[in-house]
Amino acid sequence: MRKLKGKNILVTGGAGFIGSHLVDELVSKGPAKIIVLDNFFLGKEENLTEAKKFSGLKIYRDDASKYELVEELVEKEKIDVVFNLATKALLYSFVDQDDAYKVNVDIASVLLRLLHKKKYQTLVHFSSSEAYGTALDVPIDEDHPLFPETLYAAGKASADLMVHSYFRTFGLDVLTVRPFNNYGPRQNEGTYAALIPITIKKILNGGKPILEGNGLQTRDFIYVKDTVEASIALYESEAAKGKTVNIATGKETKVKEIIEALCEILDYTGSWERRPRRVADVDRHLASIKLAKKLIDFKPKTSLKDGLKETVDWYVKTLKGVEND
Repeated sequence: MRKLKGKNILVTGGAGFIGSHLVDELVSKGPAKIIVLDNFFLGKEENLTEAKKFSGLKIYRDDASKYELVEELVEKEKIDVVFNLATKALLYSFVDQDDAYKVNVDIASVLLRLLHKKKYQTLVHFSSSEAYGTALDVPIDEDHPLFPETLYAAGKASADLMVHSYFRTFGLDVLTVRPFNNYGPRQNEGTYAALIPITIKKILNGGKPILEGNGLQTRDFIYVKDTVEASIALYESEAAKGKTVNIATGKETKVKEIIEALCEILDYTGSWERRPRRVADVDRHLASIKLAKKLIDFKPKTSLKDGLKETVDWYVKTLKGVEND
């Protein structure tokens, strides 16, 4: 089993939601240094407050799609391992379709070319369950066809295929993790926000929860800390090299059930705002996590009930006094 202790690690998108939790967990592994590269499109400096206590943390505010910049950074910092989480939000697909697609492909291309040139040793690439689109069969395993619904998802799927092709052609040390619907503290609650932070923010600021469509769409929600722990364990597993691995709970929950649970936690008994179904919305997601169990004996630690409670508690402390949108 390989270790991160003493390694020089680059985390692209490391100031974002999942990225910052990954950085926190990486600190506990005893690396020599952690380099965060983030353009702060949605990332926040305050997400790295705890990580900044680690003297080996360094933050670069720039774009991971710039080949020369990333090459210079990797060489200067003597990077061993890259965790690639740099992307833009799914809902950005409805604002700038081309960029929403290209950002995923361009960053993967930069990192794969540098890995091929032996500028660093290992790439852990973060995909998304959105690459699958609506489930054709459930549970969704890693052999399920890729039928992305949005340009964001198409970019994720394309980047994944590029990673796989580099592995098949050149035998590079790569791993693709494919998380399903992450939630937890620090998830973006502003522009392009997802269901859980939007609902919490609305209720905290006197607004109504928003239900798009009939709410029967399902997702496999996983607490962010379970995702980052699994991702690191997969890096440590030699058997995971070259593979694409789902990270999820293997349980599906209806969107309206999530809103109901948040209303209960926040003691909200008012009405909901009804809106039309979102264009290109996924109908159903339920993951197979058999491969993750086989490789790392993966078992999510956090129940949905406990995870939602912890998430709400964090937003209550963080969003007090924030104006309602």
